[in-house]
Amino acid sequence: MRPVARAFTLTVNGAEHRVEGEPDTPLLFFLRNDLALNGPKFGCGLGECGACTVLLDGVAARSCVYPVRLAAGRAIVTLEGLGTPEAPHPIQQAFIDAQAAQCGYCINGMVMTAKAFLDVKPAPSETEVREALRYNLCRCGTHVEIVRAVMRAAERGWRPDGAGQ
Repeated sequence: MRPVARAFTLTVNGAEHRVEGEPDTPLLFFLRNDLALNGPKFGCGLGECGACTVLLDGVAARSCVYPVRLAAGRAIVTLEGLGTPEAPHPIQQAFIDAQAAQCGYCINGMVMTAKAFLDVKPAPSETEVREALRYNLCRCGTHVEIVRAVMRAAERGWRPDGAGQ
């Protein structure tokens, strides 16, 4: 028997949104299809590549395997919720400065994972950065630039709220 569609209230980037669907539908589908947020990408659909990463209550989570029923009532932040083109978040600015994107597909996951990591470890070693990002896949080979971007953000005096950097 197929699950019955239900209504869910999602708090995404500080705004509440009402969506309807089956409880086990991946959060990613609602973010992209219902809310038109294109930061999180559909990569592998298995939670292995990291392209779909969002923050759930400040913790990096793979939205392609995270059911919407578990996301309701939690604070969801996507790449669009960090900064704007005119005023990028410090982690976004560090990625821009380090030219840490080639095709850009993995960058959402790299940025969101890096932000969650730096929020708990604001002054990491390069080895710790590499370890934190090791489950985010990049096929273009910009790993060196990505690590450089995260280190740059940390060296600028990382603060979890992004202020003062």
